[in-house]
Amino acid sequence: MSNPSTQARFSHDALRAAAEGALTSAGVPAAIAQVESELMAEADLMGTPSHGVRMLPRLIQAIRNGGVRRAPDLRLSHDFAATCVLEGDRGPGRYVSVQAMNHAVDRGKRFGIGACLARETSHWGRAHAYAYRAAQAGLIGICTTNALPSILAYGSNKPLLGNNPLAIGVPRGQGRDPVVLDIAMSQAAVGKIETYRRLGKRTPLDWGLDSAGQPTDDPAAILASRKFLPMGGHKGAGLALMLEMLTSVLAGGALCHEMARTDASGADALGSKLFMAIHPEAFGDRARFEQRADDLLDHLRNSVTDGPGEAIHYPGQHGWQTRDRCLAEGIPLDPQTIADLQGIGVKLEAKA
Repeated sequence: MSNPSTQARFSHDALRAAAEGALTSAGVPAAIAQVESELMAEADLMGTPSHGVRMLPRLIQAIRNGGVRRAPDLRLSHDFAATCVLEGDRGPGRYVSVQAMNHAVDRGKRFGIGACLARETSHWGRAHAYAYRAAQAGLIGICTTNALPSILAYGSNKPLLGNNPLAIGVPRGQGRDPVVLDIAMSQAAVGKIETYRRLGKRTPLDWGLDSAGQPTDDPAAILASRKFLPMGGHKGAGLALMLEMLTSVLAGGALCHEMARTDASGADALGSKLFMAIHPEAFGDRARFEQRADDLLDHLRNSVTDGPGEAIHYPGQHGWQTRDRCLAEGIPLDPQTIADLQGIGVKLEAKA
């Protein structure tokens, strides 16, 4: 069990550098290690430790056992105007995903809309990262991936579909953080439930079932049973199914259950991912687009009537606030994560 008082804090730069050093020591080329470490540390910086450096030991293990290629041979197998297919060669998922979104953004700038379908990519960490980068480039970013079966669906008593996260990022103009929605099709991401377990926190009863098929607030019981519940019941399950259609089916790649038969480690090295980028100026005036986005957010902020202390937060806002706080105070890591990192030779010096 852990709590905030037992968590040490580390600077963002130190965390990123430590992860990069561990990856280069494992034989990962510098350019790939830089991207992988940047996105891991970014997740911790923005308050999503489930997808931060705690994933580093698993990635290094997958590289060492050959499940993930440390130096993939990326190539475009299809290049059709606004669309392309990137062969990921089972490479590190964050790096491959950044390249894929870059292809989508480049085509979006040229054609108004761009899409890149990436095949054979390992776990990409956090969907937020790629929609965010498209928004930073001034385009609306959309991305999704298939994943190992983890959610119950359609009355089943075992996982049938992946939680298949979806992210959408909308730019807001110079100097303003974008609006970024990042959701899994499960009630909570598996990594978030694992975070609750490490921190000794109880989960809401609608996050998952125990081995007997009963609702539980014990994250360890949910993780043991692997019976994660879809968000919104049939709605989450339906979205998970359709996102699988837009990724592995469209790519002609491994379906979720086929991935599980090949490698159940969670590396997801045969995963398929779709990246899209929409140029606002292809549909109208950018200044008008940005103003309308701000008008909508102002409507939400100004509609709070439930008394003092009430506030409405748009998607991604909590992450920007956490980022600013962690840059000043340091990024908190729980003792288990620190121990796991030490186990692969990562040495960290806590922020004073």
